[in-house]
Amino acid sequence: MKLFGEQYDALFARPWPVWGAALLVAVTNVFLFAFDRPFTASDGVRNWGEWALTGLGVVSRPDLVAPWLYSGSLLNLGVIAGALAAALLSREFAIRVPVTGELVKGAAGGAMLGIGAMLALGCNIGGFFSAVSALSLSGFGMMVGLFAGAIVGLRYLVWELGHRPRWSAGKSSIFLAARNDGSRQPLVGVLVLVLLLAIPFAYAHVGHGPRGLFLLFGAAFGFVFQRSRLCLVRAFREPFMTGDGEHTRAAALAIVVSMLGFAILKFTDLKDKGEWVFPAAGVGSLLGGLIFGIGMVLAGGCGSGSIWRVGEGQMKLAAAVVTFALGASVTRLALTQTGLQQKLGIAVFLPAWLGWAGAIFAVIAVMAAWATFATWNEASERFSLGA
Repeated sequence: MKLFGEQYDALFARPWPVWGAALLVAVTNVFLFAFDRPFTASDGVRNWGEWALTGLGVVSRPDLVAPWLYSGSLLNLGVIAGALAAALLSREFAIRVPVTGELVKGAAGGAMLGIGAMLALGCNIGGFFSAVSALSLSGFGMMVGLFAGAIVGLRYLVWELGHRPRWSAGKSSIFLAARNDGSRQPLVGVLVLVLLLAIPFAYAHVGHGPRGLFLLFGAAFGFVFQRSRLCLVRAFREPFMTGDGEHTRAAALAIVVSMLGFAILKFTDLKDKGEWVFPAAGVGSLLGGLIFGIGMVLAGGCGSGSIWRVGEGQMKLAAAVVTFALGASVTRLALTQTGLQQKLGIAVFLPAWLGWAGAIFAVIAVMAAWATFATWNEASERFSLGA
């Protein structure tokens, strides 16, 4: 029993290494793309918003797929469930309700996530991580926007701290936190895992077998995110806030590994070369990345980060997800009705411009430069707020 206790502690009492988590996320994303589509959060969140607006009679969408059948929605639901299971097994689940000012920032940031994701045709996962992996130029455009947005968002937080400190002052309320003297959270976590494994069989029983697999893919992402705290917000924010470059290096590694997997699938014609190459290289990716970057700093979570943190009970991020969903659905509606959806940019598949070797080298070079900058800044603190 002591041996099993040590193994349990290794999995759930200590955080997982960020580097290992980055590799797991990258490999899982490649398998998900081979199965059907790569990971993105905004697509499923938008589906939730459209479903809510349709239910309220605000819009009419007879072709809208129900959230429990839509692949993007099921991925997100799986992320929440996977993070919930991981938080319970590690005794880290608790309903955390922040002060009003933080809730407001979460809601405002979430709305910006929705707007930015629709302009860039994807969140920082789908529009940046998976888009760069798919060798889409729009992914690099969003990366530039995310950099600028993270800096603007941090500047605002510094201003707020100096001029309006009361907006976020106060103590959060915490409910259902685990007690040190024998919490039942791990037992509930096991039940959640059993339910997650059973649901795909239920989908298969009614003729929707692949739908259940999307849920399991999402759960795998959520589990890894929660145990490692791997976060793309921290990859863009921390070098400028604290100087820490660990998450930046991990994100760069994950993108390179994911890109190599995507390139193999596309080069061998196992996947269409134009898949996940968005017509947003231009104003869409740049402006969308900027707005999204500001929003993720205000909310404290990005597309996937907001969702998995809901699974561990973060109410600020729950508020962000609600406005994320509504902001995405309203923005998408406005873009399609005005015709601006077709003017966000162009679709550029990098190998068509640079050749396969050139495109792969370009991604590796940009990611290496990003990681190198974070490492240099970590030592010099040249661009961090503490400098």
